[in-house]
Amino acid sequence: MSLFSGTIQTLENSLDYASVKNKTIAHNISNVDTANFKAKRVQFNDVLKNELSEQFQATRTNERHIPFSDNKSKIHITTDHSTMYNHNGNNVDIEKEMTELAKNQIYYQGLVDRINGKFNSLQSVIRGGR
Repeated sequence: MSLFSGTIQTLENSLDYASVKNKTIAHNISNVDTANFKAKRVQFNDVLKNELSEQFQATRTNERHIPFSDNKSKIHITTDHSTMYNHNGNNVDIEKEMTELAKNQIYYQGLVDRINGKFNSLQSVIRGGR
């Protein structure tokens, strides 16, 4: 029996994603002046696909139909080799990284607030609504 019908698990996975993204952005920022350093990116589509595949149950009536559930994917970090912003081969755009960091911090805080709300609701039920 699940107390929150998978909500806590989804929030936990989202927090994991936000944490990995924050570490990746910080790594990029710390290497902004490193020669030939290539920026890393966290792939969100794999995380989203994983979450959606766990929630939807569907029957394939034809083998050519796209399956709804695949093997569970992990959070993927890729290296961006397609650009170069500095003359030393480095492609970290500090303004973009700082913007992504701010967005990710807001996202993370929203997740923390939501999970706190879930636990506060449970605490209220345990205390009898007081």
